[in-house]
Amino acid sequence: MQNSVPFSILDLAPVLRGKSIAETYQNSLELALHAEKWGYQRYWLAEHHNMESVASAATSVLIGFIAGGTRSIRVGSGGIMLPNHAPLVVAEQFGTLATLYPGRIDLGLGRAPGTDQVTAAALRRDRFGAGMDFPENLHELQTYLSADNKSGRVRALPGEGLEIPLWILGSSTDSAVLAARLGLPYAFASHFAPAYLLPAIRIYRDNFRPSAQLREPYVMAGVNVIAADESAEASRLATSFYQLALGIIRGQTGPVSPPVDSMSGLWTPQEEAAVKHMMHYSFIGNREQVEKGLDGFLAETRADELMVVTYVYDQSARLRSYEILSSLSQSRDPSP
Repeated sequence: MQNSVPFSILDLAPVLRGKSIAETYQNSLELALHAEKWGYQRYWLAEHHNMESVASAATSVLIGFIAGGTRSIRVGSGGIMLPNHAPLVVAEQFGTLATLYPGRIDLGLGRAPGTDQVTAAALRRDRFGAGMDFPENLHELQTYLSADNKSGRVRALPGEGLEIPLWILGSSTDSAVLAARLGLPYAFASHFAPAYLLPAIRIYRDNFRPSAQLREPYVMAGVNVIAADESAEASRLATSFYQLALGIIRGQTGPVSPPVDSMSGLWTPQEEAAVKHMMHYSFIGNREQVEKGLDGFLAETRADELMVVTYVYDQSARLRSYEILSSLSQSRDPSP
C-alpha cells in the first residue's frame, strides 16, 4: 500500500432488516474486537438521528460501550455534530470517556445536523442557526478542555486539561479552512461526498498553521470498501450498500437490506448514476482489486490515513471484508 498508511473504521451502527438494534450493538462490539486484533488504528462512531438504518444517535454512550469492551484501539466520534450540543456537555462527556479510557479517545467534530431539518430543530430547540456558530462553539469547547481554564467561572470537570485529540470533519472547503487555521487534523467525508475532496485537501495543506496538538497537516479520507475472496461475491454483497444509498436518494432511510442477485429493476438509470456518483470512492472486489483501487486513491490524495466504511448485511461477510483489508496494511503509525 502507498506509504503503508493506517486504516481505521467508521461505524454508523447499521440496523439490519429483520434484526434488532440490540443485535446491531453486539455486531459493532464484535467488529471492534476483531479490528483491534487486526491492527486497525481507530474505531469511530457517527452521530445520526431519526434514521431507521442507523443506531448511533447516542454517540458518546456507544463510544463508552466500545471502549469498555476493547483494550487498546482508539475509539471516538466521526463525529459529534457540535451544533446539536452545548459545548460544555460535550467537554464533560468526552472528559468522562477520556478519564475512563485514558489515551484512547478521539473527538471528531462536525457542523452538520446529522439528520433532517425537522429533527434538527427538535434537537436544537430554540438555537436557530446553530450551525453558523460552529467556530465559536469549537473555541468554547477548546476552552473547557484547556488546562488554562482552571480560573474560569464555568469548568468542565472531568475534561479540563486532558488534551483530548480534536478533529475537524467536513465535506466541503469551509471545514478545510477552519481545520488549517486551527492546526487540527482533518477528516473528509469522501465516502459519500466526493466532489470537494481534492480541493479541500489542497486548501487544508496550503493554509495549515502548526498548533500545540499538531505540527504538520494530517488528512484522513473516508472510503467505502467491500472486499471478499471472490470478486463476484463482493459485487453481490455490494447490492445491500447500493439499496441503502438508493434509499437515501429517495428520502427513505429503512434498515439495511439483504443482498440481491441484481439491481436491475430496483433503480432507474438516473438513480444508478446518482448512487455511483455519491459513492464514487468505493472499492469493491477481491483483495487484488481493492488493493489496486486504494493504491490509486492514495496516490491521488496522499492521505495520511483511511477511514473505511463497509455496508454489508451479513456480519460474517462484513468481518471478512475488514480482515482482507487489514492484510493490506498492518501499519500502526502514531496518532496525530
